[in-house]
Amino acid sequence: MAETIFFQHNSQSFYRLKLFLALSRTHHGILDLATPCLGALLWLGRIPDLFIMVIGLITAFAGYTAVYGLNDVVDFRSDQEKIRKSGEWSAPKGLDSVYIRHPLAHGLLRLGEGIGWVVGWALLAFIGAFLLNPICALIFFISCLLEAFYCLLLRITFLRVLVSGVVKTSGGIAAVFAVDPHPSGAFLAGFFFWLFLWEIGGQNVASDWADVHEDLQVRARTIPVRFGLQGARIIIIFSLVFTVILSLVLCWLIPTTLSPAYAFGALGVGLYLLLLPAYRLYKTKASQEAANLFSRASYYPAVMLLVLMVSWVV
Repeated sequence: MAETIFFQHNSQSFYRLKLFLALSRTHHGILDLATPCLGALLWLGRIPDLFIMVIGLITAFAGYTAVYGLNDVVDFRSDQEKIRKSGEWSAPKGLDSVYIRHPLAHGLLRLGEGIGWVVGWALLAFIGAFLLNPICALIFFISCLLEAFYCLLLRITFLRVLVSGVVKTSGGIAAVFAVDPHPSGAFLAGFFFWLFLWEIGGQNVASDWADVHEDLQVRARTIPVRFGLQGARIIIIFSLVFTVILSLVLCWLIPTTLSPAYAFGALGVGLYLLLLPAYRLYKTKASQEAANLFSRASYYPAVMLLVLMVSWVV
């Protein structure tokens, strides 16, 4: 009997942990850890000190966990409305729905629990960021405000996509300041627009395309709703082509010299993870292809990090 109760308790605890991980889209957040690593290693040209590595990884995980969770907390009412009007959320499954999409809106977690989860991780991220560099803490604080602002703009303007782009770049930019308090402005600009365009074309617009029917029901203002699928696919192609171009331009903006392996790797990765799925979406206009583009593009920073590290030894 005692063993049965123990296993039932553990099973229930694990289930609730999965709900909190789903709230923060932890599968996606773990992939996003590659972005600050990529920024730091690109600029520094080597592995940073152990203290920065450990504190940086803990801070980045806490930060992404907090910001993704904040998105669901602020969008709580809007997500509930989408579920009421469309039954079970009918968008194609992708990386963000490994467990369940929006457990708060489905009533699987209480709003107070979600807020407590977000605040706890945000405090940890802020402390870690401050230890690395007070500028990192400021960037994290601003990114949280912008994420909330992004959610509140759902029914106001499609330009909210620009806010999303800024938020998604913040982790990588903060990581550069963590390893060097005085980085090059040219590199920061190039790195910012590289991640910004990747987020627009490979993440935000692709995700909104997959959700376009639900967004129409709640009068959301997104790129696919505002410009239609024709306009959305042009924006996606434009953004991702320039993403690949900027991945090469960065070679001239860093203080170290990269081997040709980086350029060949960047082109190959950009073609496979971004341009080919974007082309399939352009040809078919299928929601499932939009979900496929989103999922494949989510691996882009992680694979580019691998390309960078391989280029150091080839």
